[in-house]
Amino acid sequence: MVKTKEIKPDIRGLQLDELKALLVEAGEKPFRATQIFRWVHESAVQDWHEMKNIGEQTRHILNNIVKIEPLKIRQERISKDGTRKYLWELNDANLIETVLLSHSGDITRNRNTLCLSTQVGCAMACNFCATGTMGFSRNLGAGEILSQALDILRIRQKEDPGFKIHNLVYMGMGEPLLNLSAVLKSIRIFNSNEGQKIGIRRITVSTCGLVPQIDILAEEKLDIVLAISLHAPNNEMRDMIMPVNKQYPLEKLIPACQRYIEKTNRRITFEYALIKGMNDKEEHAQQLASLLQGLHANLNLIPINSHPNSKYKRPELVSVKYFSGLLKKKGLNVVIREEKGSDIEAACGQLAGKER
Repeated sequence: MVKTKEIKPDIRGLQLDELKALLVEAGEKPFRATQIFRWVHESAVQDWHEMKNIGEQTRHILNNIVKIEPLKIRQERISKDGTRKYLWELNDANLIETVLLSHSGDITRNRNTLCLSTQVGCAMACNFCATGTMGFSRNLGAGEILSQALDILRIRQKEDPGFKIHNLVYMGMGEPLLNLSAVLKSIRIFNSNEGQKIGIRRITVSTCGLVPQIDILAEEKLDIVLAISLHAPNNEMRDMIMPVNKQYPLEKLIPACQRYIEKTNRRITFEYALIKGMNDKEEHAQQLASLLQGLHANLNLIPINSHPNSKYKRPELVSVKYFSGLLKKKGLNVVIREEKGSDIEAACGQLAGKER
């Protein structure tokens, strides 16, 4: 009988209690787990020998029971506005992208937001989104989600030792709620006192509107921000651009959002990509206002970003402001999203997981 090779878990994807259990089983003292966890998640080490207060015997044990797998960087592109996009190669040769955004001109000294991918490709097939044209390959593990942040932290701290990640948005490649267990695990590790200590209210998870998963997420009672990719004010239009709407139409999605708000006591954010001549007319503003009336929610307006396979155009800024004004008159909390990184295909809807 052929013995199958045991696959070692990725240490970056282990919570502290899981790492502690593995180390104790291997004969190590429990306190070592906290030391090692901090080396992995605070210092973003990529090799056991970088752990200065860990002895050779413990390093040998680590090497036998877990692996540490940094991502391979294929490309870094820097936008004229300071946004950075990273193309990573995974250990199976699949490619994903991560975006680092700064909320002012100096990326090293202000609030830095990381836009994380959760899948290779995406099964949702939203027809205005570059990732949606790729099809779906696989989910990312929690360690691969965390590695995007840890490897960027390491890269940036070589240039600026004081660099920190302040906010996380799960809005990169993939549908986060179709990889919910890995997403939740990564959130808990990012938020850990022994990890990056990223505040739970500084973490946003996006979804195209998967009703059962929204209900599951509500039961977790995490103080994250939930963002709903809405993009249309009625079912007919949403069916055309977002196939998920055929399974979970607005009459199912909006009540799920209300349940989420009631369970978590947290405001939801709706994302609405404005497409010229399609969903940006006065009648659409009226429909949208009616749809969201009474919900404890914010609305982000995003002028559509083009990509090579896109047939859609963005409206002029004057039209965007007029649309926003109509919604504000109806009492909605509306923000026009600042465009970042579109010149390097790093903006919303532009990630395609390939070299440019």
